Amino acid sequence: MVRRMLTAGVMVLGALAACSPGETATARAQAPAAAAAQTARHPVSGLEVIDLVVERGAQKLAFRVELAASPEAQARGLMFRTQLGDFEGMIFPSAAPEPRSFWMKNTPLSLDIIFIGPDGRIANIAANTVPYSLDSVTSNGPASAVLELRAGRAAALGIVPGDKVIYTLPR
Repeated sequence: MVRRMLTAGVMVLGALAACSPGETATARAQAPAAAAAQTARHPVSGLEVIDLVVERGAQKLAFRVELAASPEAQARGLMFRTQLGDFEGMIFPSAAPEPRSFWMKNTPLSLDIIFIGPDGRIANIAANTVPYSLDSVTSNGPASAVLELRAGRAAALGIVPGDKVIYTLPR
C-alpha cells in the first residue's frame, strides 16, 4: 500500500484485530451490537478492521477499513496488495493533525488517497494514483487521517471534498 513519508510521530493503538472475508460493510453497519461483540481481523494484513462512514448530505456510505495504527502498519500500508473490495480501504490516523505525504512504492493497486482535515471533512483527494510511483502525494494542509480506497471508488460513489468521514478508533 502507500507508505507515509513525512510524519514521524504516529499514535500507536492497542491490539489489532479484523474482519471476516465476504462480510459487507452494510451488513456490519446494520448489526452494531453483534459487530461490537466481535473484533475482526483482516485475513491478509492481520490489522483490525473498523467501520467507517462517509456522509454525503443525507447519504451514508458504509465501509470496512483496515486500521493502520502503528508506525509499522502505516509504513507498509497497502504495499504488495493486489485486491481491495468495493467498500474496503485503509485508514491512517494521526496523533495530531499535520501535513501528510504518501507515495506508491511497492503498491501495485492504483488508489484514491483521501485526506481528512481536523474537522473530519475531506480536504482533498488524490484520485487514481500511479502504481509503484515514488512521487509524493500530499494533503492540502493538516490532516487528522488519510483514507485509501481502490482507485476510482471516490468518483464512482460521488465522494468529494467537504464530505464528512466518521469512524471511531478502538481504545
